[in-house]
Amino acid sequence: MTPTTAPASDADELAAFGYPQQLHRSLGSFASFAAGFSFVSILTTVFQLFFFGFSFGGAAFFWTWPIVFVGQMTVALCFAELASRYPLSGCIYQWSRRLTNPSFGWFAGWTMIVAQIVTVAAAAIALQVVLPSIWDGFQLVGSDTSTLSSDGAKNAVILGALLVCVTTAINAAGIKLMSRINVIGVCCELVGVVALIVLLFTHAHRGPGAVVHQTGAAPGGSYTGAFIVSALMAAYVMVGFDSAGELSEETKDPRRLAPQAILKALTVSGIGGGLLLLAGLLAAPSLTDGNLATGGLPYVLTESLGSTVGKILLADVAVAVCVCTLAIQTAAMRMIFSMARDNVLPFSAQLSKVNERTGSPILPGLIVGFLVILLLAVNVEDGSVFLALTSVCITMLYGAYLMVTGPLLMRRLRGEYRAALPGEFSLGRFGVPVNVIAIVYGAAMMVNIGWPRASVYDVEGGHWYLQWFAPLFVVASLTLGGAVFLGRRTSAAKLVSSGDPVAVSA
Repeated sequence: MTPTTAPASDADELAAFGYPQQLHRSLGSFASFAAGFSFVSILTTVFQLFFFGFSFGGAAFFWTWPIVFVGQMTVALCFAELASRYPLSGCIYQWSRRLTNPSFGWFAGWTMIVAQIVTVAAAAIALQVVLPSIWDGFQLVGSDTSTLSSDGAKNAVILGALLVCVTTAINAAGIKLMSRINVIGVCCELVGVVALIVLLFTHAHRGPGAVVHQTGAAPGGSYTGAFIVSALMAAYVMVGFDSAGELSEETKDPRRLAPQAILKALTVSGIGGGLLLLAGLLAAPSLTDGNLATGGLPYVLTESLGSTVGKILLADVAVAVCVCTLAIQTAAMRMIFSMARDNVLPFSAQLSKVNERTGSPILPGLIVGFLVILLLAVNVEDGSVFLALTSVCITMLYGAYLMVTGPLLMRRLRGEYRAALPGEFSLGRFGVPVNVIAIVYGAAMMVNIGWPRASVYDVEGGHWYLQWFAPLFVVASLTLGGAVFLGRRTSAAKLVSSGDPVAVSA
């Protein structure tokens, strides 16, 4: 079988949706799982944001993890059903438009594209959290490694931009190379997570009862409020499991493997991340001296396991950051490609072109890489924008998810959601209650993330735009999206009226 040839059943199923097989269908079960797991990347995000959760909720913030995990699992179960029914690239866009209409689906896709691009930038920034701790030679600018400092912010931009250049080149080379690197990186991350958990538990300074206390929580005010804020850490981490669905057209037997990969990616991330949080809290030298709220897990590693072991494990975290960035960029490329082949984006003909040799839509990758570097450059003089960027990408991801789970519930309640065919994943009679929980959870968490709290987004004060960054960015991106949408419809209508046979899907 040649790289461009898919099994007849997979190609025929894709043709039934009106699409030819353009992408190379070469991914198996583990590669599909790796795509979702590397997007979540618990080593990347837990290391990057552990300090944030602890600084607000103290040791008891651990309980936000299982709460978020259960909420996101209901979303993942809904997505698993849809992945089995619609195994298509650009899954959020495809699912939303098939559950509602092309216009609504377009905005779901647009929201997801913006979210994914911002998420690539947020992931790439994480290199600054680990590399200078491994070797001070990675601090190319100044000496202060904190991303909140001017030196740290500039260095983070340089490291992140270099990483994005590498991931763009890998993605342009094709899904096979991307998948090999991703699988290797995920294997390293899984080994690192297990090693970290074991080592930290064997170096514990306290028992598990520590997590039922508020030790280390932010002083003053209601603990309930602090606990809700600390949940943002878990909410930031457990997203992106749908990436396994993004690569459906490059996965063998996607109706079976894509749903499994989505659920496995979240389950493994939930269990591994929860144990990592618990182990880190128990192994921290102190919960009250302030170091855990500023240094996070890198501080725990170097203090509890020693410099040499700590740096080896931090190197593994750096690998996880790299493959996380790679996977998110891959997902963004597939979303752009999927919308472009429906002729609903500007320059759709160019954006939907797939290189025959590599099987990759190269232009979308170049555009994503360019836009990510521009976003990183915003942080050069103000490292406080880092957290604001993170809040933006997660707010928009949750919004895009709601643009799928909401219409799905409406279909269920109207009796318009078809029964599962043999071999398709189905929630059966649990579909409605699971779907309801997914919507309630998603809406509540989206509000929690986007709420303009000065104590979270403008700690130093005097930067109102940081406090309101997430809602302002969402409004601006949707306004821009509306202009692009209307402009595309107007230009397409003119082409059609002039006799140019252009197929318009939105």
